Amino acid sequence: MAKVSAVEKNERRRRMVKQAAKKRAALKAVIMSRDLPIEERFRATLRLAQMPRNSAKVRIRNRCEVTGRPRAYYRKLKMSRIALRELGNFGRVPGVVKSSW
Repeated sequence: MAKVSAVEKNERRRRMVKQAAKKRAALKAVIMSRDLPIEERFRATLRLAQMPRNSAKVRIRNRCEVTGRPRAYYRKLKMSRIALRELGNFGRVPGVVKSSW
């Protein structure tokens, strides 16, 4: 199991990203627009830089929903390889069977 504080910090980041998504998208649109004057684009860049870092989507870490493990994460299943194997052995993941040969 991962530290509870690490999992909670990641959840806090997810909430911040969701909350600030529209504002960040609007500022990025202004920054990328070649039609606007450079001064306005620069002001938008400064406002974007003043926003909290944790409101950026790239700060979110994919974590296993079962254990909170940050590594060996399967996006499709939203869990780590260890949790997948454990639940697969117990028959709790549909379509996954233990292989033997």
